[in-house]
Amino acid sequence: MKKTLCMILLATLSAVMAQENPLLQAFKTPFGVPPFTEIQEAHYLPAIEEGIRLHEQEIAVIIDNPAAPTFVNTIDALELSGQVLTRVTNIFDNMSSALTNAGLQKIAKDAAPLRSRHNDDILLNEKLFKRIQQVYTEQDKYNLTTEQKTVLEQYHRDFIRGGANLDAAQKEQLRKINQELSVLTLKFGDHVLQETNDYTLLISNQADLQGLPAADVSEAADEAKTRGHEGQWAFTLQNPSIIPFLQYAENRALREQIFSAYIHRGDNNNESDNKKILSRIAALRVAKANLLGFPTHAHFVLDDNMAQKPENVYALLEKLWAPAKARAQQEVADMQALVDQEGGGFVIQPWDWWYYAEKVKKAKFDLDEEALRPYFQLENVRNGAYGVAEKLWGITFTELKEMPVYHSDVRVLEVKEANGAHIGILYVDYFPRASKRGGAWMSEYRGQSRLGQISAPVIVNCGNFSKPTADQPALLSVDEVQTLFHEFGHALHGLLSDCTYPKIAGTNVARDFVELPSQIMENWALAPEVLKGYAKHYKTGEPIPDELIAKIVNAGHFNQGFATVEYLAASFLDMDWHTLNITAEQDAIAFEKQSLERIGLIPEIVARYRSPYFRHIFAGGYSAGYYSYIWAEVLDADAFQAFKETSLFDAKTAAAFRNYILSKGGSEKPMELYKKFRGREPGIEPLLKKRGLM
Repeated sequence: MKKTLCMILLATLSAVMAQENPLLQAFKTPFGVPPFTEIQEAHYLPAIEEGIRLHEQEIAVIIDNPAAPTFVNTIDALELSGQVLTRVTNIFDNMSSALTNAGLQKIAKDAAPLRSRHNDDILLNEKLFKRIQQVYTEQDKYNLTTEQKTVLEQYHRDFIRGGANLDAAQKEQLRKINQELSVLTLKFGDHVLQETNDYTLLISNQADLQGLPAADVSEAADEAKTRGHEGQWAFTLQNPSIIPFLQYAENRALREQIFSAYIHRGDNNNESDNKKILSRIAALRVAKANLLGFPTHAHFVLDDNMAQKPENVYALLEKLWAPAKARAQQEVADMQALVDQEGGGFVIQPWDWWYYAEKVKKAKFDLDEEALRPYFQLENVRNGAYGVAEKLWGITFTELKEMPVYHSDVRVLEVKEANGAHIGILYVDYFPRASKRGGAWMSEYRGQSRLGQISAPVIVNCGNFSKPTADQPALLSVDEVQTLFHEFGHALHGLLSDCTYPKIAGTNVARDFVELPSQIMENWALAPEVLKGYAKHYKTGEPIPDELIAKIVNAGHFNQGFATVEYLAASFLDMDWHTLNITAEQDAIAFEKQSLERIGLIPEIVARYRSPYFRHIFAGGYSAGYYSYIWAEVLDADAFQAFKETSLFDAKTAAAFRNYILSKGGSEKPMELYKKFRGREPGIEPLLKKRGLM
């Protein structure tokens, strides 16, 4: 009787909570998008707790089902469970990345152990695993589709990798490791954001702006005014601010100052220092891998990826390292010759690279980055990306004005098939702010699925691109153009997914396969016939002239030594951290120094990410996986070759890419899907040619 009464009270309390919390109600918005204007900070933690409670109830129903385990009553039921929790955490996690504050950061820290424990409660549940194991063993009698077999195999694998076969003491140890990791990785990311926001290069002497383009000076003046320093100029560690400063500022001492601040984020021996945190994360990951039967964290991660084992990753990185380093050394020689010619009297240092690379590019190719910016107005670039997708697959993008958004910078678009059928919703959020983490990314508020109620995807692209100023609209650099196309490729992967099961839909694929749809889109960004369509001067509307396009093409391999070396150095560093086989915590700086010395990183280049601010691997999902960008680039260079062999918009090739790559998610093994598209495995030659390393 007491138990029944308690259950009634809990149900009543839950119903009252749902009425007061918009996160727990059905979204009465167009297309069921999140009701951002109704959601308050105080709603998140109660909604997460309620989502966990409801998910626990759903899991209990599966476990307590007296019927023998079947695919439908176990696997389908698992896939349909936890929908409230997923909906709430998708919104919360996206806000934590795009519009965070101290309150949300505290909620994230409070929720992290709850979410970790809940995840472990599922993966370590013996009764639930027993049901999955029985369905897995008896799968031949169910006449499963290929997608269902993959989903079943993944659930079985997830539970084993989640500790289902451990004994009681080991399970408890795993819980403690997971809980500590959930808090530490959050703290690492918060520290990087804090360190990024804390630094400002404030300039009061106009002479110190010598060499900087007028647009960047104007943006710095706006930034200073926003910060209460009207009449001065503020430069930050956000890419749209620091990169132009390093490229054009003639004041070498100030270039060194801002560059040093950038590469020492998380390494300042203050309250935001990350050295001990990342060392602890690495040690905990070794302990977890050992518990689960793997010698290192990298072995654990790669066992579930295309690369399969660390040796395969190192082999690819080492194959590229020698030609990339040789090219970078030649680039150093070219820049040093220019320094000497100018009577500089110094040896090139890392903070000189962007500045002198820009000078060499202008001398060699007569190409000035700033001469290109007027043709890359953000809206035109965005429409150019949409135009590529429309030509390839007939899909359209229509902006929706009256939609709930979480910030005034955000735009919302409906994506439709050529016949007008609804595909999904795309949010775009492109400008930097102190509440947004750095970089660019794609995420989802709702994933695609056809199990139970059909779910159309709601996808978001975020970036930190050059902002508009009082004098001109947002004008992008070439790198920002490629980044926009890249993240749009991820968005297409989520939008054009056509799977039944959410577990394998969209971007739920192997980490070293997920970058294929994004990186292949970069190839269209600067293709001459595509540029002619979208690159129009923001003042005159004139298309980019042929001579500028020719210069872009001619300079295509410029600075690829630098770009490849700084990326590969970070990839080696990631792998070295995660092939550690001891649980002792390391001296982070000494370890990093040893790693980079081992590969012979030249002193003029700093790894793209130093350990204390390497969010990808210590606060994101790329641990032992940063190599995946170059792994996928092997695929994308080879895949784009298929279009070049026909035409950039060949209908048959485009249909095959959509059918076998974009729509399939993780429903089959990645290499099998790739071979269905291409007819064979990829070769590395197109990548070497693309980067000018042959």
